[in-house]
Amino acid sequence: MNPDAIIECVPNFSEGNDERVVRRIVSAMRVDGVKLLDWSLDQAHNRSVVTIAGPASAVIEAAVRGAGMAAQLIDLTRQNGVHPRIGAADVVPFVPVSGMSLGEAAMLARQAGLEIWKRYGVPVYFYEAAATRPDRIRLEDVRRGQFEGLLEAAHKDSTRRPDVGGPEIHPTAGASAVGARSFLIAYNLYLDQLDITAARAIARDVRASNGGLFGVKAIGVLANGRAQVSMNITNYRMTSMPRVYEMVENLARKNKVRIDGAELIGLIPEEAFEPDSEWVRQISGFIPEEKVLERKLHHPMDWPTL
Repeated sequence: MNPDAIIECVPNFSEGNDERVVRRIVSAMRVDGVKLLDWSLDQAHNRSVVTIAGPASAVIEAAVRGAGMAAQLIDLTRQNGVHPRIGAADVVPFVPVSGMSLGEAAMLARQAGLEIWKRYGVPVYFYEAAATRPDRIRLEDVRRGQFEGLLEAAHKDSTRRPDVGGPEIHPTAGASAVGARSFLIAYNLYLDQLDITAARAIARDVRASNGGLFGVKAIGVLANGRAQVSMNITNYRMTSMPRVYEMVENLARKNKVRIDGAELIGLIPEEAFEPDSEWVRQISGFIPEEKVLERKLHHPMDWPTL
């Protein structure tokens, strides 16, 4: 593996309300050589997303430590939110940035998964490029039933048992889905009416699994007191961000609602950034130096203090 290779990791933790908890998790991820690019709390989804990048061995160590601290601090039997989840450290995806292939990133993901189980007793499912089984490539298949359903399913159904550890999942920290993937853009669009029916209809029609846009996953939720179409764009080269925005806008018109603001969770690659596009203008307070991955690598954030 190229010694100068850079890998990104974007762990999602099932806590978005208690900033002290999230600060402790992020602080635990501080490892020499690892850059903290972004971290945010999403109260509506009760979820936090952290973005780190650096050399492979250091990023793996940071991600594993974060998963361990999350298992210590988050009790899923007391946690709820609109976002699907199976674990305290719900997903831990590794993304090659430079000098590394997706296959190499998958090997690193499996290494991280083994460490999470060995150190903290949290079982792991491997997904996307790191998947060891075809029925676990899609994250939504791994997450089926969420934490509560998986508690029972992993016990009764051998096909639902973790890839590493188990056979049951952790009683309070659940399991972590660890994977390797290309860049994913987490993009949410708000509607101008409190109409969850419209948001769900739009999400149904735009997502790939229902014949919508290639590489788009979407759900309709209530967030921050508003209806929201919450999306993951998994292949922005095949399905551009303007195309996603255009289709949602047309579907909103069809459902007699309008787009009323947008948000971007985490970072986007430079290649996807289009400063004069309407989809960017809709994002309040968008600062390219803070939200574009390649730019953020040159001026990372300070690690949070406790």
